[in-house]
Amino acid sequence: MVKVVVSSSRGTSLAPGLPYTVDLPDKTVDTATVADIKAAFAAKYPKFYASRQKLSSKGDKKGLSDDTTLATAGVSDGGELVVKDLGPQISWTTVFVIEYIGPLIVHPLVYNLPRVFYGGPVQHSLLQKFVYAQVILHFLKRELETLFVHRFSHGTMPFAYIFRNSFHYHVFGGVFLSYAVYSPTYDASSPYIQGTIRDDPRFLWACTAVWLWAELSNGLAHLTLRNLRPAGTKKRAIPYGYGFNLVSCPNYTFEIIGWTVLSIMTGSYAAWFFLFAGTYFMWMWAVKKHRNYKKEFGDKYPKRNILVPFIY
Repeated sequence: MVKVVVSSSRGTSLAPGLPYTVDLPDKTVDTATVADIKAAFAAKYPKFYASRQKLSSKGDKKGLSDDTTLATAGVSDGGELVVKDLGPQISWTTVFVIEYIGPLIVHPLVYNLPRVFYGGPVQHSLLQKFVYAQVILHFLKRELETLFVHRFSHGTMPFAYIFRNSFHYHVFGGVFLSYAVYSPTYDASSPYIQGTIRDDPRFLWACTAVWLWAELSNGLAHLTLRNLRPAGTKKRAIPYGYGFNLVSCPNYTFEIIGWTVLSIMTGSYAAWFFLFAGTYFMWMWAVKKHRNYKKEFGDKYPKRNILVPFIY
């Protein structure tokens, strides 16, 4: 049997009467985990569900992972943990579905309703048709991967973050990109298009071939990562195979290549901005993942670059 006192530095209406003593009759400090404490606490206060809780040792603001045992956390029988309300939560699957749905709504509207957005008709150039197809296929792929491929190590995130996370895709990848590339500047009669390489089917098909390779390679990398983690677990393992033998995060590498192709095809400031902004975030995520791999697996982790083969 083990007992743990759960307190809060701030009062919360979700759990009146704190501190509360959690009693785990079938556990010891060596077997009881943070997840067990969260579950027992949520049983007492159902509105304070487990994913909304952050438990930390007294005097330490860093949250404890769910699989940490009380003994590992330095909490003895009768010890104390501090709970913090993370706010309403939303599943990561729902987060990504909402993020990627923005461009899938905005691009068809701007492409098919030019009179509304530009005040007149737009005779779509071959370039615009290629770009439209690439954008729609890309985000449809991302939605399908979210629903059927990705397995997330964290089940939820604070609901308030959905607006911040969606801004990049809805505004930069949706509104800015679509308004720029489907405008009369890129239509069939534009001097920017007529008689240039951007009106040459050979150039457009060559770019599309590279783009398609990048998209398929990105999908294969996601499948590799999925197969490393059995359903319902948070297991982590070293990924190997296509792309992973060169860099730690080939999914980001292929993603960047795909958007680079689209940016070269159009030359649009909006496409380049979306690429640079996305690359910045993926670079930060890749550095963090590479560091975590090396920290977790040590000498077992093979020597690889982070994002760019043979360079970085």
